[in-house]
Amino acid sequence: MMHHPDLFITISEGRDRGVFSSAEIEIDDIIEISPVIVLSSEDKEKIHNTHLHDYYFLWGTKLDQIALALGYGSLYNHSNTPNATYIYEYATRTITFKCIQKIEAGDEIFIDYNEGNEKAVKLWF
Repeated sequence: MMHHPDLFITISEGRDRGVFSSAEIEIDDIIEISPVIVLSSEDKEKIHNTHLHDYYFLWGTKLDQIALALGYGSLYNHSNTPNATYIYEYATRTITFKCIQKIEAGDEIFIDYNEGNEKAVKLWF
């Protein structure tokens, strides 16, 4: 696992927790490489009845599995205008989070959870 040294977690206004940076992060900088725990489609149904429902990524070439990202990975909040993106690395079972808009010191890091889905899903949060 690797993450930018200036990341921290604190309360995100109007949400629970979020990931922030205490220093600037430039476009194309890697924010974090998070290992994931991959769970089956059967486990996905079980997780829908738990608090973990809000913290997983759809996973697999058919998006029929789910992954819980370790490190800060499952704590990045959603925005339709994100300042970061993510890339699934199936072979290494990791998700790479990368800066796509300059992040200033004190900014929260946002991703778009519908990114990469040809058919966007309705988000529940």
